[in-house]
Amino acid sequence: MTSIRSQLTKIVSAVVTDLGYDAQYGEVVLSNRPDLSQFQCNGALAAAKRYGRKPRDLAQEIADRLQEDPRFREVSLAGPGFINLTLTDDFLVAYIRGVAADPRWGYQPVGQPERILVDYGGANVAKPMHIGHLRTAIIGESLKRLTGFVGHHVIGDVHLGDWGLQMGQVIAETRDRRPELPYFDADFSGPYPDQSPVTIEELDEIYPAASKRAKEHPEFMEAARKATVALQEGRPGYRAFWRHLVNVSVAELKRDYNDLNVHFDYWLGESDAHELVEPLVARLKAEGYAHMSDGALVIDVTRADDNREIPPLLLVKSDGAMLYSTTDLATVEYRVEEMRVDRILYVVDQRQSLHFEQVFRAAHQTGIAPESVQFEHLGFGTMNGNDGKPFKTRAGGTMKLRYLIDMVTEKARERLSEAQVAQGYPEAEKEEIARMVGVATLKFADLSNQRTQNYVFDLDRFSAFEGRTGPYLLYTAARTKSILRKAADEGLTVGPLQVSVDEIERALLLKLTELPDVIDTAFAQRMPHHLCEYAYTLAAAFNRFYHEHLILVESDPVQQSSWLALAQMTVDLLSLVLDLLGIEVPERM
Repeated sequence: MTSIRSQLTKIVSAVVTDLGYDAQYGEVVLSNRPDLSQFQCNGALAAAKRYGRKPRDLAQEIADRLQEDPRFREVSLAGPGFINLTLTDDFLVAYIRGVAADPRWGYQPVGQPERILVDYGGANVAKPMHIGHLRTAIIGESLKRLTGFVGHHVIGDVHLGDWGLQMGQVIAETRDRRPELPYFDADFSGPYPDQSPVTIEELDEIYPAASKRAKEHPEFMEAARKATVALQEGRPGYRAFWRHLVNVSVAELKRDYNDLNVHFDYWLGESDAHELVEPLVARLKAEGYAHMSDGALVIDVTRADDNREIPPLLLVKSDGAMLYSTTDLATVEYRVEEMRVDRILYVVDQRQSLHFEQVFRAAHQTGIAPESVQFEHLGFGTMNGNDGKPFKTRAGGTMKLRYLIDMVTEKARERLSEAQVAQGYPEAEKEEIARMVGVATLKFADLSNQRTQNYVFDLDRFSAFEGRTGPYLLYTAARTKSILRKAADEGLTVGPLQVSVDEIERALLLKLTELPDVIDTAFAQRMPHHLCEYAYTLAAAFNRFYHEHLILVESDPVQQSSWLALAQMTVDLLSLVLDLLGIEVPERM
């Protein structure tokens, strides 16, 4: 089933073409003046210019024909030639009855699906995730789900940072602390222990100490660089120790990501592209794409039409070290040749825009990726505290992501207790509800802001059960489920939807028709905040309806059954949108 706007556009376009004008002038949109009409067609203004007519005369000609259509309750003109359209309740209810049976709510999947990889997460091995990893995880997960809903074959890859200098620093630091471990004995022939010699808690202390030491002591930094090279060249002990670091870190990462309802199809990292790097660099040199400049190997990526300076892409430093750009190109090669992707979306801080511009240009001009493969850097702003500065701990340090998750969960417990919500439930269920409410607080606060903008995370504001917040949406969904459960317990039946509606009910019905256009806009712009706005306005429309219509005590069984159908449709659609945002909905609260 197609969207209601598409159906209306088809109706109006048929009239427009029958009158001798181009069908494009029959496009219908939601009215920007809901006090005047439900929908509007603005094509008469552009058509009048093309056909040498007065806009209002041409609009009147179209409106006269539309007034004969029984699907419209009212057709009127406004301004210089806007055509206002209001539907009959019969047509609106018939559409809702049909679309509610469609799990996609009238959204038509793309006709030519692509294989799209979403690169998000970007966590580092041997280092705890911090608040800077939050936005890529939350935004990337939502965009991945949205991409799949649109109809594309979508792949999510965390792209772990597991192969850089930080690995050499941890190896060198642990070697100095525990030289007796077999991993650091060049003569040890194995086998190496199955259990990791370090825990995640120990890594939380080892990495910061190693990083600090490297900054303060050049000789240790040199030792870390040598350890990194030895690891990458395949020294058995270092490789065995590195695998332990990866396994221990990934187990912790999965716990944090699972709590955020963030899931990946692939847990690949920089190390997975390592074997491709040297052959790739050799080819780029042999084919003349890469050349030496001041002792470093670079690729020129400037174009004649550039209006700003784009520096060369640095592949290999003068000391022989390879960089993220080299690994990124090798990763592109793997994704194109092995994963057969058509498009890659990189959900990474917008401050990395120059880096990705260089990588994308290099990938295309060197043939690593054909021009048909599209790249998009979906940058995002920063999450700030109430002072407008990047969110920090009270001591002013970088906040660990786990601490933030625990903080919003604790706040959710407080809010649930204050509102006397989920009282008397088993402790395990209360704790799970608190986690969901806490994560909804975090996710909706983030996703409801335009992706590219910085935003202020005010925990008190975003954890409230009123207003544009995640908890408000969860409470609305859970309360609606509760209404339906009580109705079932009392033997009441759901549906069918009746035509007799009032203004408040009509507003809710219209809101139920909007999903396809919201999906199109959110996906085209890669902006989940459109989904957030729709979820909030849908919940608000239902709450206004419920306030005026006491469903469970309604004396007319036919009317009551119709209202229950409306409640079921609302919670189904709200749950769908929240799922696209990566927000879980509890069964009860």
